[in-house]
Amino acid sequence: MGAAGSKLEKALGDQFPEGERYFGLENFGNTCYCNSVLQESSIAVMAVLFLGGVEIRALYFCVPFREQLLEYYSTNKNIGDVEENLLTCLADLFSQISSQKKKTGVIAPKRFVQRLKKQNEIFRSYMHQDAHEFLNFLLNELVDILEKEAQAAKSDQESSSPHEIVANGPKSGAQANGTQKEPLVTWVHKNFQGILTNETRCLRCETVTARDETFFDLSLDIEQNSSITSCLKNFSSTETLNAEDKFFCDKCCSLQEAQKRMKIKKPPHVLVIHLKRFKYIEQLGRYKKLSYRVVFPLELKLSNTVEDADSEYSLFAVVVHVGSGPNHGHYVSLVKSHNHWLFFDDENVEMIDESAVQTFFGSAQEYSSNTDHGYILFYESLGSINKS
Repeated sequence: MGAAGSKLEKALGDQFPEGERYFGLENFGNTCYCNSVLQESSIAVMAVLFLGGVEIRALYFCVPFREQLLEYYSTNKNIGDVEENLLTCLADLFSQISSQKKKTGVIAPKRFVQRLKKQNEIFRSYMHQDAHEFLNFLLNELVDILEKEAQAAKSDQESSSPHEIVANGPKSGAQANGTQKEPLVTWVHKNFQGILTNETRCLRCETVTARDETFFDLSLDIEQNSSITSCLKNFSSTETLNAEDKFFCDKCCSLQEAQKRMKIKKPPHVLVIHLKRFKYIEQLGRYKKLSYRVVFPLELKLSNTVEDADSEYSLFAVVVHVGSGPNHGHYVSLVKSHNHWLFFDDENVEMIDESAVQTFFGSAQEYSSNTDHGYILFYESLGSINKS
């Protein structure tokens, strides 16, 4: 990428961000899904790097995530007995990128890819892999590792002071009243986790039942010539439960007609939106890619929240699926870094104009030569940006 790197450096000139590194990721056959995700985390999220490089770029440019991962690397790099896992391999990769003497270039994420394939057989073949599946797997795997490490550290601490007595009984486990302690909140949770609330209203007694659930991303159904805002409204639209779908009301002690809707109780710092572009068509007996035009704004107001107060977000990364179908194609990523938009395609990195982002909205007609469509969107809370 020497010529391409020089071209990027020349394009940025004196505006090249101090201390920043823009490196392409070598694609080992089918790792673009992974590369695209990883490159978006410096700014807000880690998309899918090694299925094509898109998501690792996304995650690398999610600045809060990157800083915490590099801090983790710095804390653990000299501990000899640390077991290699996806977290240590990812931290090592981010450290390699950030510590490069050159401003641009190409890095081969061999260690991370080898660990990924060892950890999950889904990623061992040369078949086309899905960037959204990779992102979900990666974030959940990082959480599992951090939780196990925290639990091990807690056990070591407690075993080192076995004579300490607590008046109300054991220090760990359930509380005195029988309720469980709050689950551990890792820095992955703090960046990406939000809370949804599922509200169901009985139409007979008007009792509202609410059930909370956490999420790392929102998967939205899409329609032709629509927008992210309209997709989010549909996501939170009211559904009537009747006939065979009646709701069992605890107060009425019977099945009743009800209305339910999903709302965002706690918006995440980094909002990841997955557009459901792959739909199973029964008549065809297979999945089909929906090339629908879905407008995603550079600035997003999230209005379907419990508090009814708008949460404002800024787009910083996009994972793009290139291809006409779900079982083949390629992933690239767009990343916003220091007010510049960059286009990452495995080893190649180039600067693009902000207006070019709209060319990835999708196709207004079903049959179009344009097959480059936004698939995963990364938005960072403006509140988080202003604080940093």
